[in-house]
Amino acid sequence: MSILQKFRMDGKKAIVTGGARGIGRATALAFAEAGADVTVLDIRDTSETEAMIRDLGVKAYGIQCDLTKEDQVNAAFAQAAEKMGGIDIAHVNAGIAMCEKAEDMSFQQWRTVMAIDLDAVFLCARAIGRIMIGSGKPGAIVCTGSMSGMVVNTPQEQCAYNAAKAGVIQLTRSLACEWAKHGIRVNSVSPGYVCTDMTPATTDAEWQRIWFSMCPTKRMANTEEIAAAVLYLASDAASYTTGSNLVVDGGYTCY
Repeated sequence: MSILQKFRMDGKKAIVTGGARGIGRATALAFAEAGADVTVLDIRDTSETEAMIRDLGVKAYGIQCDLTKEDQVNAAFAQAAEKMGGIDIAHVNAGIAMCEKAEDMSFQQWRTVMAIDLDAVFLCARAIGRIMIGSGKPGAIVCTGSMSGMVVNTPQEQCAYNAAKAGVIQLTRSLACEWAKHGIRVNSVSPGYVCTDMTPATTDAEWQRIWFSMCPTKRMANTEEIAAAVLYLASDAASYTTGSNLVVDGGYTCY
């Protein structure tokens, strides 16, 4: 098999959380372009992403789900596996950001961030792991971490997000070690600032000035640049890569 063929996903069944927009949508389309059938999970309407996937000539499914609810997560992944005939590849991506001073942050705000950015990652990964282990087939899981799991962002204050993403990176490493014996690879991708609804290009000009002064490439990423990294980690081209955290931050963490 040629090296380029190893990036192909023909006949594979993929699932993406938070796929209604942003990085999740870009990843879903990358998987589809590589030949995989794709199920998109999101609390939002997924029909637009589904249509875009079908335009690439593969099957698309959408499931609306609150990923902080254990019963909904288990049901959604079981439904996706039944519809597609299994799950070979997963991008556990859904997340939120919240900027709030620690001294002003309510416990409910803390718990909201943790529920979506860390607890839901565990719930989704566990559901996927159970399906993959039960199938007896190898699989690949990619979690969305963040450079915020390794550095403290400035000037915005976001201790809950930083802590949750650090947890995602270590959870990824732990699952990689536990599930290697089942042929399941688990990796994370850690983006820097990405131009999405969560980090729009219209963010406060002073924040952008500070961010770009700390980033060698002086810009945000686009979603396709993150999806390309996820595609690598999920593909057979990364067959010996597990427990890794691939940082895609334009060099931000180098300074």
